Amino acid sequence: MKFDLESAQQILRRTPSTLTSLLRDLPEAWVRADEGPGTWSAFDVLGHLIHGEQTDWIPRVRSILEHGTSKPFERFDRFAQLQTGQGKSLNQLLDEFSALRARSLTTLAELRLGPDQLRLEGTHPEFGVVTLGQHLSTWVAHDLDHLVQVARVMARCYTEEVGPWRAYLRVLS
Repeated sequence: MKFDLESAQQILRRTPSTLTSLLRDLPEAWVRADEGPGTWSAFDVLGHLIHGEQTDWIPRVRSILEHGTSKPFERFDRFAQLQTGQGKSLNQLLDEFSALRARSLTTLAELRLGPDQLRLEGTHPEFGVVTLGQHLSTWVAHDLDHLVQVARVMARCYTEEVGPWRAYLRVLS
């Protein structure tokens, strides 16, 4: 499927409500469960998504539009969520993410990006030259990746409890 900004925005718009529907008001055991040392819980994923809204997606769009390849993107701290969520409840993180995403999507719409802008290039600190279209496509795939991750981590809470049905549940393998 070729990148389409309008349909991409439809996915990006749904991520906060999807997470809210799945996670709001759940007991801590569900939202703090992880897959072992060095893995993330739903709580951690939300902190990561919040950090991305603040420092990655729109800031890098602006960097491409303003600087092209002349100024590399700031490095993204993939573990900043460990500080982002401190002292906050999951519901507070859900609300914060929803507000930040709404603001990001408003900014994106105000930029009125067309096909020419999607071909503009920026410099990623690890990957080198990337296009604005690739960056925006990654934003969508990143959201979907973390939705899958949250569902998988939660499903694995019942790995032993499902008994023999485990053989039919790919999410548990």
